[in-house]
Amino acid sequence: MSSKIVNSKKIILSCILLLSVFLPQLAQSQSKATWIWYPGDFEVWLSNKMQNRRTERGSFLPPFWKLDNHYVLIDFHKVFDLKEAEEAELYVEGQYNVKVDGKAFFGYPKKITIPAGKHKVSLKVFCQDRVPAIYVKGKNVVSDSTWLVTFEDKEWIDQSGKASDQSGTTWLKAASWNFDSPSTPPSKFTLATKPQSAVKVERKSQSQLLDFGRETFGYVRLHGLKGTGKVEIYYGESKEEALSEEHAETLDMLDVNFLQKRDSTTELTKAFRYVNVKLPQGMSLDSVSMLYEYLPVADRGGFRCSDQEINRIYDVAKYTFHLSTREFFIDGIKRDRWIWSGDAYQSYLMNYYLLFDSPSVTRTTLALRGKDPVTSHINTIMDYTFYWFIGIYDYYLYTGDKNFIQQFYPRMQSLMEYCLSRRNKNGMMEGLAGDWVFIDWADGLSKKGEVSFEQLLLARSLEAMAISADIAKDAAGATRYKQLAEEMKTKIFANYWNDEKHALVHSRVDGKQTDNVTRYANMFGIFFNYFTESQKQQVKQHVLLNDKIQKIMTPYMRFYELEALCAMGEQSYVLKEMKDYWGGMLKLGATSFWEEYNPAKKGAEHYEMYGRKFGKSLCHAWGASPLYLLGKYYLGVKPLSPAYQTWIAEPNLGGLKWMEGKVPTPDGEISVYCSTSEVKIKSPSGTGTLRLKSKTKPTVAGANVQSKGNGIYEVTIPKGKEFVVKYRL
Repeated sequence: MSSKIVNSKKIILSCILLLSVFLPQLAQSQSKATWIWYPGDFEVWLSNKMQNRRTERGSFLPPFWKLDNHYVLIDFHKVFDLKEAEEAELYVEGQYNVKVDGKAFFGYPKKITIPAGKHKVSLKVFCQDRVPAIYVKGKNVVSDSTWLVTFEDKEWIDQSGKASDQSGTTWLKAASWNFDSPSTPPSKFTLATKPQSAVKVERKSQSQLLDFGRETFGYVRLHGLKGTGKVEIYYGESKEEALSEEHAETLDMLDVNFLQKRDSTTELTKAFRYVNVKLPQGMSLDSVSMLYEYLPVADRGGFRCSDQEINRIYDVAKYTFHLSTREFFIDGIKRDRWIWSGDAYQSYLMNYYLLFDSPSVTRTTLALRGKDPVTSHINTIMDYTFYWFIGIYDYYLYTGDKNFIQQFYPRMQSLMEYCLSRRNKNGMMEGLAGDWVFIDWADGLSKKGEVSFEQLLLARSLEAMAISADIAKDAAGATRYKQLAEEMKTKIFANYWNDEKHALVHSRVDGKQTDNVTRYANMFGIFFNYFTESQKQQVKQHVLLNDKIQKIMTPYMRFYELEALCAMGEQSYVLKEMKDYWGGMLKLGATSFWEEYNPAKKGAEHYEMYGRKFGKSLCHAWGASPLYLLGKYYLGVKPLSPAYQTWIAEPNLGGLKWMEGKVPTPDGEISVYCSTSEVKIKSPSGTGTLRLKSKTKPTVAGANVQSKGNGIYEVTIPKGKEFVVKYRL
């Protein structure tokens, strides 16, 4: 054996020995410190900060519902078992004391030493203006979500939900996000910004009208401003609004006294495409730009097809959605800039097909829920409370995140018990004093009595509770909520289904069915899968495709109407509707999708709403629903079990010649290409089923094709493999 080989072996053995010594130490020292706080408190604090930025004509306009606050006194602790003593740095938001094994350190130490052995490290923090939070950084002693926290409510419950201690204190696992540096605590959270310039500027002697080319959002920057006086800034989603000093919804009045040229940036962000800057005599201004503000989250889903108008609709929907995805999913960027549960629920669904950003979903969910005790519906709206529950139902299906449900199940319980306590003598939901039964913006829509739509939402919410109770290991709760859901569904069909009308009627008043049939409960009943196949077909013909039934005018409910039609295989019809409705906005120059669109309106009438000339939002999250429809019902991809462990793809061209795209999952993206003769599909996640309708049996290399009858065929798609399937449309 040569000496080179012997030496090589010695080197290899030495490396193995070194790794065996240092790898365990390395793994132990790689625990990552992060800022931690009481679960849900950061979201409540941040939402209060954000939702109170709204102004209207320069006046502060806060939300009209109850706002909760974060807990101001929090106790953090964790037990560590150390092989040797170590030093840990401390960073804290608020006043605090720190103890090891119950013994306090003097003052506000920046560093502490923890002896070798098993020791309990605890910090107690008081802070009113920010969320009490800590960042602890040692070799092994680091702050992370394994720490326990309490606000001292004296009701000891461990992580499994069982009483387990004599001290009488509730401890939960700490919350964290991505605040991983001691210099960036939660209170310093800001959205990202980048400078942008106008695409066109109209200059006059004492004014500038700027066009930024499309709807945008951010701060206005005035460059080279000099003089004394009041600078007037009028913002417009349309040119007409920016030029209307009397009716522009948002404006700024800046008192300026600059002897030398200076740059100035507005304090609050605004939505606009056009900005009209007016200067008093004697004041000068070199130029105007903006800082575009955004949440830096990347697209993971996508869609392209043979129809360029649909591609443009998809792109504008995507831009609309990004504009409305901020600290939270909000309704619109001009007004209200609030977190509305109905708007947010639709954003969650769009998110699953574009961003798949779970933190944005959970942040918004927690901000909406707030704290106990429950004294009103979310946003004061009955249906918006139910959307909150249904949002958690979908969140678990798409992400498989059990931890979130286990942590916040008690808040689900208290909110559901509030709802159940407000049922009438018939066990139905009916608007009580203080309740807003919204449903939709629609002329003449009755909210009186027991509205069928509300009962459907309650039934689905109870199903969400049954699933969540099971995850939280509340067996009794799971049984109860499941039974209540079944009872509610039985009541719905016993009290609202009308054989002569082939549909659910809109409401019951004084125990009797009303004559009115609306689309709302009927379309939800389809994609909730509450109807029999016969009932679905009746609803499709007598409600959804019936022009005599009151039409839906808002993108908000068009979302659900088109989903119901897609669920019934009407993709060709929906494609035309998409082109007419969303394409209609594009033909009028829309650069983001609106809160409402009525093709019968002309010119500046399109900007009117709520009795105000420019009251309508021209960038509203609920206008971006093509993102969801094209991903779920054209590419046809949806989870069948949590986190896409099993899933199905049912591509439906709906008259397109070809389409391709990606649908995000927790493990990566499912890619689909479909033409009139071929499907290519690949998935990084779970076990999928490709379901196709074909005139002849499809062919595919390396997989079996199963016939399901009536020209329907299925192919199993295992994880990580790509298949090319030939078929005949």
